[in-house]
Amino acid sequence: MLSVVVRSALAKNRGLWLPTQSVVRAMSSAGGATSPYTTLAISHPAKSVTHVELHRPEKLNAMNSAFWREMVDCFNELAADPDCRVVVVSGAGKIFTAGIDLMDMAADILQPQGDDTARISWNLRRKIAMYQETFSVIEKCPKPVVVAVHGACIGGGVDLITACDIRLCTQDAWFQVKEVDIGLAADVGTLQRLPKVIGSRSLVNDLALTARKMYADEAKSSGLVSRLFADKEAMMSGALEMAGEIAGRSPVAVQGTKINLVYARDHSVAEGLDYMATWNMSMLQTDDLIKSAQAALEKKSPKTITFSKL
Repeated sequence: MLSVVVRSALAKNRGLWLPTQSVVRAMSSAGGATSPYTTLAISHPAKSVTHVELHRPEKLNAMNSAFWREMVDCFNELAADPDCRVVVVSGAGKIFTAGIDLMDMAADILQPQGDDTARISWNLRRKIAMYQETFSVIEKCPKPVVVAVHGACIGGGVDLITACDIRLCTQDAWFQVKEVDIGLAADVGTLQRLPKVIGSRSLVNDLALTARKMYADEAKSSGLVSRLFADKEAMMSGALEMAGEIAGRSPVAVQGTKINLVYARDHSVAEGLDYMATWNMSMLQTDDLIKSAQAALEKKSPKTITFSKL
């Protein structure tokens, strides 16, 4: 849950990249974060694609108390928005995120309310569960979420990206499970999701117990990210192209695929197959299937089909 804003460490990383103005204009809302959010900027760079940008660049996109609430509100809205079929997440400014804003949240976390140990613990557990929901809501959102990482992704940033469906990064990106350096076990998702993302318990233990940095090449080879890009502009262009490809498919098929992939991760093959059969006994009755089959017979791209909103 906790990660510090290590400005000196970031300053020493010569790979930090300042995004070009063209990408900022194309992928960010003019004038900064859009209402009602103070830490996120929401834009719509392509049809059926929503861009959610971590937008505290002057604070290295550190996660303050408002961020934890706003992410939940934002993704709950996107989950129910029929005009959104894919979400792209990125960070404004020099890096993706420096993790938790410790200065902003110290009182909330280090001084929990309560008259005795039981009441303090009860309130602290409630807060931790609330913080966990900030990233679980990404996983619960039926719309695929593509996250694009540049520069540093520290602490809470790793919690965030492991809840996303597709991870991209720039060649200068690096990742750090920082919590043990400040006396904590990461508690909002990294220790639960990272082992299932990269598949190597030894590597997860290495990263979580030493707090060492994982650079882009290792992130790619381990499976943490699926694609590398030369710089942020190329990455955002690639993310938008990928999002467009996904958004052009049947929303019934795309959202059903995500939901079943998440289910299969945490269940046996037999349980996953049973859930899939139950799911598709209704979803196979969609007109999208007929339209897609006809397009395939005519050797047309699925993107030529007009699918109704789901």
